[in-house]
Amino acid sequence: MLKISVIGAGSWGSAFAYYLGKLGFPTKLWVREEEVYLGLLQTRINHLFLPGHVFPSTVSFYRNLAEALEKSDLVFVAVPSQFCRQMYTRMADYLEKGQVVVSLTKGLEQKTLKRMTEVMEEIFPSEKKVKIAVLSGPSFAREVAAGHPTALVLASRDQNVAREIQHTISSLQLRIYTSSDVVGVEICGAVKNVIAIASGISDGLGYGNNSRASLIARGLVEITRLGLALGAKKDTFSGLAGLGDLVLTCTSEMSRNYHVGIELTRGKSLKQILTEMKMVAEGVRNTLTVKKLASQKKIDMPICHEVYEVLYHGKPPHKALEDLMARDLKEEKIFD
Repeated sequence: MLKISVIGAGSWGSAFAYYLGKLGFPTKLWVREEEVYLGLLQTRINHLFLPGHVFPSTVSFYRNLAEALEKSDLVFVAVPSQFCRQMYTRMADYLEKGQVVVSLTKGLEQKTLKRMTEVMEEIFPSEKKVKIAVLSGPSFAREVAAGHPTALVLASRDQNVAREIQHTISSLQLRIYTSSDVVGVEICGAVKNVIAIASGISDGLGYGNNSRASLIARGLVEITRLGLALGAKKDTFSGLAGLGDLVLTCTSEMSRNYHVGIELTRGKSLKQILTEMKMVAEGVRNTLTVKKLASQKKIDMPICHEVYEVLYHGKPPHKALEDLMARDLKEEKIFD
């Protein structure tokens, strides 16, 4: 049986390790926070990020990264994008030849605008021939841990690797589809978080289903345009990583990014909102990277632009939505 490591014990990393352990895989979970680690050793529960779930005996806990990675066939990395470069750099010394590393992160690197798999390719030693993939799609950690049926997409340039992972971790609970479109899957995962902030703002202002549906539909257009400009495949955006994850994160209070949008309409500052949250809302940083990418590629992304104005220039949320509605009237086009 394959040995698996999960790097990062936040809500998604913990839920994924819990799922793998329930399947019977010997799973190592690397934990950054000392208080979380000690709690897991004592109770086998991550009280901070995944309360109410007792990890099965197949899951073991580590703070030593070398030990967490040693002799693992498959490594999943669930770390916020702002910490990924540092984590990949630490991992590089301990990776073994031919290991498979899968990103679970939905974000872009702020300084370089690179996707997480691009950062991996830059950092991981070429002589170790590490195989790289990304797993994404509509997946609230709490529901995966609760055993709710979930479908995700696993993208890799090496389809043999994608199919191997697919057949390894799929179950009656978690159905994995494969894709070769690494670019599209990662762009979807990053930009949908920005649209989710807009959706939270709309709902927080008291607007209804019409408004939310419009934001989702036009938000998907923005994601698609940017993705295509970066070399993604059109089909990806109507799939699980695109439309599926966008609908999920734009319509549920469990979404961290949607929560940020809601709180902005209550008069709270961005700093106050983030201070009160125990988990990272990737959309806040993604808004900056998406703004820069859109400018580079000369892509019109009005929803993302208004979210940027609200987050970083203090624009009143109601004014941002008014300005979206007041834009020049035009023919509906999905692709420019």
